[in-house]
Order: sequence, then C-alpha cells, then structure tokens
Amino acid sequence: MCFAFDARPPDLPADLVRPRMAGGAGAEKLELTSADGTVFSAALAESGDAGGGPGVIILPDVRGLYRFYIELAERFADAGHHAIAIDYFGRTAGTGERDGDWEYMPHVEQTLLSQIQADADAARAALVERTDATSFVTVGFCFGGMQSFLAATSPELMLDGAVGFYGLLAGGRFGMPPVLDHVGETRCPVLGLFGGADQAIPTSDVDTYDRLLEEAGVEHEVVIYPGAPHSFFDRSFAEHEGACSDAWRRVIGFLEKVGAARAA
Repeated sequence: MCFAFDARPPDLPADLVRPRMAGGAGAEKLELTSADGTVFSAALAESGDAGGGPGVIILPDVRGLYRFYIELAERFADAGHHAIAIDYFGRTAGTGERDGDWEYMPHVEQTLLSQIQADADAARAALVERTDATSFVTVGFCFGGMQSFLAATSPELMLDGAVGFYGLLAGGRFGMPPVLDHVGETRCPVLGLFGGADQAIPTSDVDTYDRLLEEAGVEHEVVIYPGAPHSFFDRSFAEHEGACSDAWRRVIGFLEKVGAARAA
C-alpha cells in the first residue's frame, strides 16, 4: 500500500495558508453518482479564498478514501483551492468509512480505468455545482498518481493539469494500461514527484517518463527527491520534511500557473 492507515498529510508551509471557510469548517462527506449509476463516497473541502482558481480532484492510493485524503482536501482548501477526494470502490464495497483492516486489494483488482475516470468526472461536476472553480487538476498518489497521469490522456475529462506523486509508470500494474505506453496522448501540463529511493518505481522509469513528455511537447516538470522512499509525503516522515515542503510549493505553484494560463 501507499500510506499507513494512520498517516497524515504534511502541513502546508505557513506562507501558503490562506483563509478558508468561516469558522474553519472541515471537509463535507458526500455521495456522488457516476455515469453508470454507481453511488460512491467523496469528501469536499471548500476554500473561502479560491477566487475561481483551479479545483483539485484528489485520486487516492489503493485504500481509496480515508482520513489522509479527507485531511489533504482540507489542506488544499487552506491553500486557496476547492478540493474533492474520491473513493474508487462504490461498485464493489459500497459507501462509507472503512477500518484499517479492510481488505482493499480484491476491490482494486476489480476497478477499471473507465470507471475511475467516470468517477473523477462526477467529482469535477460536483466542483462545478458547488464552487466557483473553472479549471480542474487531478492530484494522485501511488495508484492514484498513475490514475492522474492516465487522466491527463483522457479526451473526456479535458483536465487543465495533472499531478502525480510516485505514480506507477510501467508494467500495467493492477490491470491498468502502463503510463509509459500512453505518454504521447497527454493533453495537459503534468507535474510528477518521485522518491529517489522508491523501491516500486525505478528512477530509470522516471527518466523515461520525463524524456517521453519532452519528446511529445508536453509542458511538464518531473522531480526526483534523492533518498526519499515511496509515500514520502507523510507527516510522520520527519526526515523527509524538506521534500514534503518543496513538494507542497511545487504543487501550489503548478495550480497557480494552470489558473493563470486559463485566465489568459
């Protein structure tokens, strides 16, 4: 898996925090309906200071929606961006919270790329309905990082940007198409953040992804943090605090750049 069940997202650098909703309201738990009629769980955190900037669609790791990603949506709201985190498993596991012993892998193995992208589209529709967001960026982690890179190739989603933290790139894991086989189809700017000590993603794969994005003429930035493991973006990893802070700055800077390009 990516994060431990009790993991928490790193705090935002203090200078990136902006006013949120009156009273500091937390994320609202929702149930959304996908194109095939599936009802699935989501968590929406609205910012009081978004100003029409990009809305964030958070694509979790293999465990789906749990506390880490609900809090992450709140962090994005603190930074001035409406954010919604989704669950992948409404079709096979229903809705609602799950405990740390939940067996997620049988459900991961039943997911289809088309279903995940349809669920992301339903999340985008919720942002349109509930917020002033007019541009949209996916931010994913591990399994969700792979989904974010693949979402960037989707003509249906029409994203304005995609961010992937240690998204799996090769090998067709979990029955998904390998990201490296579809780089030429990428339709929006990409930010990729990887750990140099990640046992699951060789740096050679990351270098190949960077090169293929360049050859395809895709606006992109790919960063490798030396010594950082898979799932380094975790508050408990104090030794990687510098990488976490830098990653936050790069993601928020990416969102601001996407927003400025949309407004131009």
